[in-house]
Amino acid sequence: MAEKRQRRREAREAEIRTEEETSADTVHLKVFRYDPEVPEKQKPRFDHFHVPYERGLTVLDALIYARDTFDSTLTVRHSCRQAICGSDAVFINGRQQLACKTQVTELDEPIQVEPLPHQDVIKDLVVDMEHFFDQMHAIEPFFQTDSLPDDELKEQRQSRENREEIKMATRCIWCGACMSSCNIAAGDNQYLGPAAISTAYRFAMDEREDEATTEHRINLMDQEHGVWRCQTQFSCTEVCPKDIPLTQHIQELKREAVKRNLKFW
Repeated sequence: MAEKRQRRREAREAEIRTEEETSADTVHLKVFRYDPEVPEKQKPRFDHFHVPYERGLTVLDALIYARDTFDSTLTVRHSCRQAICGSDAVFINGRQQLACKTQVTELDEPIQVEPLPHQDVIKDLVVDMEHFFDQMHAIEPFFQTDSLPDDELKEQRQSRENREEIKMATRCIWCGACMSSCNIAAGDNQYLGPAAISTAYRFAMDEREDEATTEHRINLMDQEHGVWRCQTQFSCTEVCPKDIPLTQHIQELKREAVKRNLKFW
């Protein structure tokens, strides 16, 4: 009898040591799951994964390990893994972030990973970005000018001051994190959104475009579902992975629109 109690005690102690080692050497992920094409997975749920920890582990690294090791059906969109493509923006512990940029050591466990809010979920962590891209293309995000140098071998120069003015706006990677965080965009499907407006700012303030093009761009923004829908909540600026002052750019375009509408008799 005593021997049985001793064996049970030793087994329990070994179990406790295993749990402690597992806790110390792994990262606990709590991942949103949903698959509309599989009947038993059409009801959203959370799955738990314990991923081995190593120095420098990002949330994307942990998700890829969970997919490759535990469940090959786990779906997350990613590409460059260097915070450049913007494809892996997700909702981590209640905040829009790039999974490839977010270190697991910066987060409380379990690390809860969900798809971007206010977007239609295609599967698991992948959302439909078509509407976001439509809004981005609506502001004509490409350089336009009629003031090219006469000599085709000459470049069109830009002053250092002007480059500094628009520099931050050129960093947008079209990840959609700002749009997902915006309460106005969540309730107004026609609102252009902070990413599109900041990109419009980048071109409207570029001195190399001619005045007629600048006027056209300001007019695109000077509308009910353009800059005037922004309520200056700063949520977009807070979640931007590239630290773009989105709210500031929107306010700058508001001022430009007002100045161009002022008339003196």
